[in-house]
Amino acid sequence: MPEMPWVDGWTFADVLERTAAGNANAGAVVFPGCNRSWTYGTFHEQVRQTARGLLAIGVKHGEHVGIWATNWPEWIALQFAAASIGAVLVNVNPAYRAHELEYVLNQADMTTLFLTDRFKSTDYFAILNSVCPELSESVPRALNASRCPRLRHVVSIKEEAQAGMLRWSDFIDQGRQTGDAELEARRRATAPDDVVNIQYTSGTTGFPKGAMLTHRNLLMNAFYVGERLSFGNQDRLCIPVPLYHCFGCVMGTLMCVIHGSAMVLPAESFDPLATLQAIQDERCTGIYGVPTMFIAQLNHPRFKEFDLSSLRTGIMAGSPCPIEVMRAVVHQMGARDITIAYGLTEASPVITQTRATDSLEHRVGTVGTILPGLEVRIVQPGTLQNVVEGQPGELLVRGHGVMKGYYNKPAETAAAITPDGWLRSGDLAQRTADGFYRITGRIKDMIIRGGENIYPREIEEFLHSHPAIADVQVVGLPDQRFGEEVCAWIRLHEGATLDETAVKEFCRGQIAHFKVPRYVVIVDQFPTTVTGKVQKFKLREMGIERFGLQTAAGIETA
Repeated sequence: MPEMPWVDGWTFADVLERTAAGNANAGAVVFPGCNRSWTYGTFHEQVRQTARGLLAIGVKHGEHVGIWATNWPEWIALQFAAASIGAVLVNVNPAYRAHELEYVLNQADMTTLFLTDRFKSTDYFAILNSVCPELSESVPRALNASRCPRLRHVVSIKEEAQAGMLRWSDFIDQGRQTGDAELEARRRATAPDDVVNIQYTSGTTGFPKGAMLTHRNLLMNAFYVGERLSFGNQDRLCIPVPLYHCFGCVMGTLMCVIHGSAMVLPAESFDPLATLQAIQDERCTGIYGVPTMFIAQLNHPRFKEFDLSSLRTGIMAGSPCPIEVMRAVVHQMGARDITIAYGLTEASPVITQTRATDSLEHRVGTVGTILPGLEVRIVQPGTLQNVVEGQPGELLVRGHGVMKGYYNKPAETAAAITPDGWLRSGDLAQRTADGFYRITGRIKDMIIRGGENIYPREIEEFLHSHPAIADVQVVGLPDQRFGEEVCAWIRLHEGATLDETAVKEFCRGQIAHFKVPRYVVIVDQFPTTVTGKVQKFKLREMGIERFGLQTAAGIETA
């Protein structure tokens, strides 16, 4: 493996041009669900057309462009187009509702928002109109919204649009008068250390924070991830994970562009049947997913109908990976070289990963070894003192993957990154004698449900707005399908009444579906220390006992 990968010192635009020039007729993007397929030559041109559209509506270098959508071809075109003109793409979770959308639009200082129209029961236009009611009365490109004062442009990535928005085709048409010279000038003005992406993460404390990631952060990470998979231009990667997450848009799309591989996106959001069908029909050699996704495929009643013989490798990541699920993916799906990756958004994201050539024992029992160019330390939690070799402690990482910081959050940045560049993970880990790592727990309270990071305080703050609720504590309880589920322990005001159904109804449509508590317990008091601090670990223990979750709690993970 080269010490200095060729992508070091390059930008997204440089890499795409190089790959397209050498693989113009090779498959690049396949969306079976909407019957769309692009070669690398076509994809490159789609990106350039999209970049011209951004220039035409006045997006400047360093401006923040949001994308709020499920997996769709225009998502990927926008990812590379924004990067090519020096803009910053802000990924907005498609599960967000009005409360969360308003927060992220303002916290990220977004000037432009691209969005889908609807998916399943979610009407994205209606949600945006509830946050920016002025939109329907505005002229495209001239929104003046009182609650989101920075937002000026709204573009639909589909052909359906509402008043105040541009349709995708109109957006592309506006860019047809933009010449190559302007596009090239903006590309030359973009540097590898410029921020290219803001990824929102609950992180270790507080409300969602925008991790600022650079071209170099992401290209280096994606390069090494692909090397661990032995990926090349003959490979075809099935990407059922969401594009808004690093798993989809760094380890997925960006990794494929670097290695000249094809990206196959089975559906707008994860569908086990569509994923199995795509692997078979497109002869995918790699498959990504969080454990929940693999479990859904393995347990699908039609699983045995599909020919998955093309599968060779892939990645399971996003939440603790049950060892028996890894074994099933190897033996039943045939992904004999499947790997586990561990990381966090702030690290771009992968820190450690197993290799396709590692023994099965290492690939199912650890999260691998450190990616080249990164350093890892295991320290006593809350300190910078190294633990004794082999003992658990907090994992710290330093190197090319560490973010520039959290956008507009200097205090949180200082708490996450030490003055000499070490990023605190908040995770407990230990190093084995042969240099592999195991994740043994979490210092932070963050819940990981099916790959979604959920910070309890955010849900607690929301539930506190209910007039009947005096206090609330949110913890994660183990779950065999999702890894963890949200449990809310609630104390009511004296004389107030509230039940589990009413609490869930209060949440639905107001916060993302994965944050709605699966379990609700009404209590008179919480277990506390002598100083009055709530003992969340005891709430977790009580929840496991109350709901009979001992089996899920005992599942061994890497």
